[in-house]
Amino acid sequence: MGIYERQRHLVAAGGVWGDPFLPDADAVVVPVAAVATPVNAVVRPVDVAFEADVKFGNHLVLAQDDAVPVDEAPSSDSFGHDDATRPRDKIQRRLAQNREAARKSRLRKKAYIQNLETSRMKLAQLEQELTMARRQQQGAHAGGGGLLALPVDPRVTAFELEYGRWVEDQKKQAAELRAALQSEASEFHLRFLVDAGLAHYDALFDAKSRAARSDAFFVLSGVWRAPAERFFLWIGGFRPSELLKVLAPQLDPLTEQQASSVRALQNTARQLEDALSQGMNKLQQTLVDALLTVDSPDDAAAAGAGGGGYAARQMASAVGKLDDLVSFVDQADHLRQQTLRNMNKILTLPQAARGLLALAEYCQRLRALSSLWAARPREPA
Repeated sequence: MGIYERQRHLVAAGGVWGDPFLPDADAVVVPVAAVATPVNAVVRPVDVAFEADVKFGNHLVLAQDDAVPVDEAPSSDSFGHDDATRPRDKIQRRLAQNREAARKSRLRKKAYIQNLETSRMKLAQLEQELTMARRQQQGAHAGGGGLLALPVDPRVTAFELEYGRWVEDQKKQAAELRAALQSEASEFHLRFLVDAGLAHYDALFDAKSRAARSDAFFVLSGVWRAPAERFFLWIGGFRPSELLKVLAPQLDPLTEQQASSVRALQNTARQLEDALSQGMNKLQQTLVDALLTVDSPDDAAAAGAGGGGYAARQMASAVGKLDDLVSFVDQADHLRQQTLRNMNKILTLPQAARGLLALAEYCQRLRALSSLWAARPREPA
């Protein structure tokens, strides 16, 4: 009888492995209850063999419970890893495609810019050749066809083209300033436009300095400006004191301190203008005295042809004094530049924007006046 009971419990314990031919036995439930029993609970005494079977069955049930998540976890994680990898791979492919498209776009843009630069250089060269041909023709007509026109420095022609572009850019800046003031743009936008306008004048002064080192007479004559602008010319540009007089009414209302600072700036500019004008007059007198010491035009021509003697030395001295013209052009432009900068410090940001706009419009009116003058009806000869 005891042997039979022991075999029955072993068969019941074998059901823990999930034998499909045996129904669920109490042996499967008992181990779970035994595990869940508190430590201080009262346990019924059981047979030793049955207790061993229960412990063995408990171990199997727990091992099976622990094993199920372990067996299923890799499958779940594996599928999750594949699902997470696919979007990442897709994103990486899209990023690679975007980088390749951006690289091709940069190459196309670079080629386009190079083509534009090449076309611009060709156009500038054609305009330069056209200008030189026109000047040679004008020189031949002025000399009655018997004198050859003086050679034109390519750097001078390049400055004329650069000034033409500067005028067009000034028109665009004036339109932007006008739109910003009408729309009451932000302080940051106005500051950007004002700084750009001042830098635009700095670029003009730098270009004039380079042109003056090539041909100072060209810059001083102002032939690169409109006729009405040449009427107000002073050492290759506008007089700062006169310009302040023109712009002051456009900046109202000015505070008392601002008006006082503007008057002080105007007086300082006038004093420096007088000093430069006196220096120019002195240079002119020096050149006159040097030329009067040459005995005759033939001596001057001989000196220009490389002849020796006193006349050659005097003409060489006169040519050397002409180098001071470059210094006068630079000083006059420096005075104009500092006047604009100091005026910007005195005014508020909206006033400075209105001042630059008024200056640009004033120059545009002078050029318009020149166009009307050139297109005026003339009496037949």
